[in-house]
Amino acid sequence: MKDFNTFDLHPDVAAGAAAAGYTTPTPIQAQAIPMVLEGRDVMGLAQTGTGKTAAFVLPILNRLIKGRRGVLRALIVAPTRELAEQIHDAIGVLGRKTRLRSATTYGGVNINPQINQLRRGVDILVACPGRLLDHIGRGTVDLSRLEVLVLDEADHMFDMGFLPDIRRIIAKSPQKRQTLLFSATMPQEIRHLSMETLTDPITVKVGRTAPVETVSHALYPVAHHLKTAMLIKLLGNIHTESVLIFTRTKHRAKHLGVKLSKAGYNSTSLQGNLSQNRRKAALDGFRDGTFHILVATDIAARGIDVTQVSHVINYDIPDTPEAYIHRIGRTGRATRTGDAFTLATDDDQSMVRSIERLLSGRIERKHVDDFDYQVAATGRNLKLSRTRRTPNRKRRPTVTVETKKTRGTRPRRIFSNPLKVNRRTPRRSSATMSAAA
Repeated sequence: MKDFNTFDLHPDVAAGAAAAGYTTPTPIQAQAIPMVLEGRDVMGLAQTGTGKTAAFVLPILNRLIKGRRGVLRALIVAPTRELAEQIHDAIGVLGRKTRLRSATTYGGVNINPQINQLRRGVDILVACPGRLLDHIGRGTVDLSRLEVLVLDEADHMFDMGFLPDIRRIIAKSPQKRQTLLFSATMPQEIRHLSMETLTDPITVKVGRTAPVETVSHALYPVAHHLKTAMLIKLLGNIHTESVLIFTRTKHRAKHLGVKLSKAGYNSTSLQGNLSQNRRKAALDGFRDGTFHILVATDIAARGIDVTQVSHVINYDIPDTPEAYIHRIGRTGRATRTGDAFTLATDDDQSMVRSIERLLSGRIERKHVDDFDYQVAATGRNLKLSRTRRTPNRKRRPTVTVETKKTRGTRPRRIFSNPLKVNRRTPRRSSATMSAAA
């Protein structure tokens, strides 16, 4: 398929695609759009950054442009706020001439503005699972007239523990609907979900689960306590116009972002502890060049749509080979070239081998000639590189004391010494006491 004209889209939808610069469809778009336009259920599996969003947004706009307005007819469920906003923005760009109304709902922000917008009527809703169920419970979201349900980044929703919520949302949707499931990977749990949810689906699989060919990979072996020093050294050797750095924890993302700022870099962090306004400011600043470096956790890996990212650096190696694919998929997009650097310690070697098996090749090991690998570990250089662990505190056993005042209500819980039951003596005239171990 050579261009978007062959899809025979409604003129208003085609005009939006043309205005957005869509000329030649990507492989996932070429295969999925015709099937979605026919009304078929689709299970789409494609590499990160290959145009999955347009593959379902354009057919949805084409379908909804005819029919009643102001009624929720299409629901797109996404795992993160960033991805929800990205999809919402794509709907606004591609559907600018359709006059269809789209809205987003997600947690972490005041629910009342969302309620007011929903009451004014929307045609397309992009939502995160938890807040969507809140709205359904409040009666501010009505799925009774839903025609199209999209589950985007389904594997990531599974990773985040949203699968029970997804099943609840599906149960509240009409049985007669079109369902589209898109994912970068297809673990067994998501395959089972697709079998439960989709009716006679068309499977669209474009390429294998691997990074695009425009990304080059490099591995930098380094001790735990030298990772921050190595990172700063690497940043000094590259053009830091748009660099995305991934850490394993929110704490580390925050403190690494501060440390890089103190080192003179225009950097910020994107992690779950930020308010929605601060998250948006960080992401917008990275997009427009205000910040040259963004330090993020894996939550951001699926929601960052910045085509000009030149380098992705794994400060912490990801937990799975698939997560490695999602991380480095943020660079080398739209035919641009990109570099993916990974700082690897001795403890990371098992995951390195798993990633190399997925890539079907060995990642090049690199040594920085003018870097001092012999610096001894100190409290200062260990602070960021250590993995924070929750202390394994033993909970003290409790006894439950029931009195006349508490009988029939919630019993009082009194912490006690494991060798001595610390009972609170009630008044003789008004209470009785029984202890349960």
